Amino acid sequence: MASGIDELRQQYRKMLEIRRFEEEAARAYAMGKIGGFLHLYIGQEAIAVGVASALVKGDYVFQTYRDHGIAIALGMTANAGMAELFGKDTGCSRGLGGSMHFFDPDNGFYGGWGIVGGHVALAAGAAFKSKYANDGQVTVCFFGEGATNIGGFHEGLSLAGLWKLPIVFICENNQYAMGTPMSRTTPLEDLTLKAQGYGMHGDRFEGHDVTVVKDRVKTAVDRARRGEGPTFIEIQTYRFRGHSMSDPAKYRSRQELEERKKKDPCAVARQRLADAGVKEAELLGIEGEIDDLIAACVKHADEAPPATEEAMWDSVYVPTSAVPADRLPRGVVRVEDGDA
Repeated sequence: MASGIDELRQQYRKMLEIRRFEEEAARAYAMGKIGGFLHLYIGQEAIAVGVASALVKGDYVFQTYRDHGIAIALGMTANAGMAELFGKDTGCSRGLGGSMHFFDPDNGFYGGWGIVGGHVALAAGAAFKSKYANDGQVTVCFFGEGATNIGGFHEGLSLAGLWKLPIVFICENNQYAMGTPMSRTTPLEDLTLKAQGYGMHGDRFEGHDVTVVKDRVKTAVDRARRGEGPTFIEIQTYRFRGHSMSDPAKYRSRQELEERKKKDPCAVARQRLADAGVKEAELLGIEGEIDDLIAACVKHADEAPPATEEAMWDSVYVPTSAVPADRLPRGVVRVEDGDA
């Protein structure tokens, strides 16, 4: 395992990959190459990379619809991610899920969920499986501050606290629930106070420094892996773009945005590398490699074959031919190949 300056190099490389991926996704969306919704992770990269650095192979991660960053941080290739956005068969979900439904179980990523707060109980279920099987795995569940008022959030945390499940709940508080500031959605400034109601640890910190994110999250992950129960973490962050591509973000001032950009997580990591003695030429080399990687992934997505109907039938539906006749649900009629 890398440590110190070598680890920071790897983290900066991955953060920059996410940043460039998202910038190119925004450009492709404007060109009409991406349909549906597109929620960008620009400004929050240190959280995804820091959390991924704190996990081990076999752990589970659940995310909201703003899911590109953590998917790439966990190991999804840029090719698979961009092809999914373009609706191509080589995408991570065979082009059927799009931006909000990235999925990569080989790297421990179990979605991309579009219903606000709806996935929290699913993540608690994954953690229950780990406790029941005693497999040593930890689940991490991301959500935004807007989800902390949703019923599924309270149900998931209640059961996790009651059963001391090996799970870490991470609220990425980017200050706005869509376009609504926190001051208009919750009476609490410190959301981790809610952890007390469910008998679990709470932690709260800023998320612009990838090293801080990794260290604080790893403390919670290690606690969960030792069987000491869940943690609710609020990471204060800021998205530099609107809620989605259709949001011009007129509810905040340019001055506010520019002030927040002074803590740009990519710039913070780059400066720490420079302060540690990494030469400018090496940093430019890393940045050039990432630019080439992202240009290649866009080219791949452009040229890849589109999503197919066959993929839908193979993955969304279970063919009745694969189900014994006595196990078919009541009222279901077997349709043979070639039947209308």
